Amino acid sequence: MLIDFFYQLKDARLPVSIKEFLTLLEALDKRVISGSLDDFYFLARTILIKDEKHFDRFDQVFGHYFKGIESLSAALGGDIPEDWLRKEFERFLSDEDKAKIQAMGWDKLMETFKERLKEQKERHAGGNKWIGTGGTSPFGAYGYNPEGIRIGQAESRHRRAVKVWDEREFRNFDDSVELGTRNIKVALRRLRRFAREGAEEVLDLPGTIRATANNAGHLDLQMVPQLHNKVKVLLFLDVGGSMDDHIKICEELFSACKTEFKHLEYFYFHNCVYESVWRDNRRRHAERIPTEDVLHTYGPDYKLIFVGDATMSPYEILYPGGSVEHNNPEAGHVWIQRLLDHYRHAIWLNPVSEEYWDYTQSLTLLKQQMGQRMFPLTIDGLDRGIRVLNQQA
Repeated sequence: MLIDFFYQLKDARLPVSIKEFLTLLEALDKRVISGSLDDFYFLARTILIKDEKHFDRFDQVFGHYFKGIESLSAALGGDIPEDWLRKEFERFLSDEDKAKIQAMGWDKLMETFKERLKEQKERHAGGNKWIGTGGTSPFGAYGYNPEGIRIGQAESRHRRAVKVWDEREFRNFDDSVELGTRNIKVALRRLRRFAREGAEEVLDLPGTIRATANNAGHLDLQMVPQLHNKVKVLLFLDVGGSMDDHIKICEELFSACKTEFKHLEYFYFHNCVYESVWRDNRRRHAERIPTEDVLHTYGPDYKLIFVGDATMSPYEILYPGGSVEHNNPEAGHVWIQRLLDHYRHAIWLNPVSEEYWDYTQSLTLLKQQMGQRMFPLTIDGLDRGIRVLNQQA
């Protein structure tokens, strides 16, 4: 079966050689690893991949081959030569020029993209039709279109893409970051609910005084179980894309949550929640966790907190296949609603300033679906959100 895996790596234009492949087989024959898929992943990557810039593409192939993760290129049927996307010049458009460019709409955009993949035979630049660079075509890199498919571009520029051909790899939030302010922790403490549990190991001072008095002054120590915070929190964190602008405040919130809540579970998603989430962004393509598993594992007593800017194409919320990264079988709003039906105690924290919310369609859609339980990621907004969670309890 590993021969097909090797061919898929070659088809993905990864620089793997026969010699490296034979070395991998030899290592397996000598039982260098125990036999788990994780061990095999690291062994294969160590032997076959010599440059870390290829790690992300290796993860995609590995995930697709061993775990059935769908690749966007396979779903749409085709591959794009690298020279078509080489950046040679950049075209600058005025606001008037941008206003003249019409969006196709989701269905037409995807159908037209499939046609371009079949028809195009050479590189194009500066145009408005073909897959290329520096133009107003909906397909390519370093240009502008109000709704397009971004291909071969390292990062977002205008934040108008409704689909991204190249899957990105985002880093985890750092839970050890030093907080710029302790006010976040103070606000979170309002959510805590304490109960006594465990062995009787803490001195009950009022009880000791009362028992000693009743015992004619002879000391009668009274012990009680220690108080523990019983609140359970489920944190869903949006990462990558436009959320790169808000990394600092999200890391501060994440760090504070790790400190304040003993029962904390967290997962990452990108833009909108779909059929899977993940815990580690370095392995996000190979180690996805079905959202259904989250619903079945963590009971409705958890308080759900979404953290994200809710800024995306409306297609990502409303349409099957609308995800910017993959072909999702069900629309994003379906999964959001499943989570809200299961976790009745839920809020959304948004790092975007509240004064700009009415100008973003996707944000308005999610705010409505949340039943207006969206709050700015400020101290005041966090305080309001915590009060709502406490009222729901």
